[in-house]
Amino acid sequence: MPLPRFATLEHHAMPLADGIAAERGWAQAVAAGSGPQAHLWQGQPGWAVPASYARAAGWADWQAQCARAGTPVHVRSSGGGLVPQGPGLWNLSLLWRTAQSEPVQADAVYRALCALLERTLAALGVAASPQAVEGSFCGGRYNLPANGRKLVGTAQAWRRVQGVPVVLAHAVIVLDADPAALTAATNAFEEGLGQARRYREDVLTSVAAEAIRAGQGEPGPGGWAGRLAQALRTHGLAAA
Repeated sequence: MPLPRFATLEHHAMPLADGIAAERGWAQAVAAGSGPQAHLWQGQPGWAVPASYARAAGWADWQAQCARAGTPVHVRSSGGGLVPQGPGLWNLSLLWRTAQSEPVQADAVYRALCALLERTLAALGVAASPQAVEGSFCGGRYNLPANGRKLVGTAQAWRRVQGVPVVLAHAVIVLDADPAALTAATNAFEEGLGQARRYREDVLTSVAAEAIRAGQGEPGPGGWAGRLAQALRTHGLAAA
């Protein structure tokens, strides 16, 4: 399945308090006939988890504790695992109408999303290709690593919105966050919830670190987020 044509990329410069709620609103707009939507956004500090986390013992107490600490936990509709949100982490949300709500073409959507992201990252001097990265948070077959270390994770959800089948293809991009701090935070979250999962610092990197390693230099006035948005517009979405 090729991705649809996206007329524009909305770059949300200010962090969204609840990106999952925003995605629901974008999905409603798509269902109402807005056409495909593409959004690049940053969330405020917090966590996005699949519904499976909400079945853990002590979930309600842990969710309340995270909220009091200023890092609320939001339950999302897509699968996968624990995903941090906050400074240095950017999300790409692509939404469009489809013929059916059953994910019969999920692999094709993942491949198209990864191809889009490969083109985007190549424009920043970063070579990446989809594969699993053992020991990374929210792992899966369609991670995008560079030099064996993850810098993008992907997910998707197929559902009916107001009776209309809508696809959400999503990527979380470690843009210029600190891999060591991210790994420590995700491990602390799992420990706090009483889970046995632990993640490895040495399998995580960032777009900024890999771009600088490739000789791209500093990002310029728009920062790394500005460079990412421009690369998505001119090299990623334009070729979808």
